[in-house]
Amino acid sequence: MKTLAIAFAVAAIATPLAAQPASVDISKITAGTYKADGSHTQVAFTVNHMGFTDYRGLIADAKGELTRDPKNPAAASVTIEIPISNLATTSAGLTKHLHAADFFDSAKYPTATFRSTKVVVDGQTAKITGDLTLRGVTKPVTLDARLTGAGPNPMSKAQTVGFHASAVIKRSDFGMTYIVPVVSDAVDLQIEAAFEKVN
Repeated sequence: MKTLAIAFAVAAIATPLAAQPASVDISKITAGTYKADGSHTQVAFTVNHMGFTDYRGLIADAKGELTRDPKNPAAASVTIEIPISNLATTSAGLTKHLHAADFFDSAKYPTATFRSTKVVVDGQTAKITGDLTLRGVTKPVTLDARLTGAGPNPMSKAQTVGFHASAVIKRSDFGMTYIVPVVSDAVDLQIEAAFEKVN
């Protein structure tokens, strides 16, 4: 009887997880406005440390908006607000230093923003060009984006779309010149973004 109870419990847990509503099919993205799901949106960054290791940081709980009309893909737009104040690494000391004036100066500039100016869609991928504002400096950045999934969210029932996007920026462009090139000027960005339809 105990074995049977365990089997039912496992089945109950596994059943929702077995559902795979998302589809890597751009036609599943319906027209409308979508809001970023901060709980499932992350910005990861990587720099090279003294030529020895690549070191990563993570920023969670981004906010934003995506609009899309399948009949006019070029009119799509995306805005993301990145809460620099949420930045974290696996080292408490490094995290504290990254928040200081040598780097992000997050007390003065707690938020970074990206606003698209041009979207070129090619199948399941897109080039999203826009303006990135970080530490009060605005520079053009192009994101290479690909669809990771679209469809109804089995929990919220909302139409949801997920993207992966990447870019390489220079931190010196945004005033972060501290110990370049001992710590690399080039910063690799990897963004996982989920959006839920609101209208």
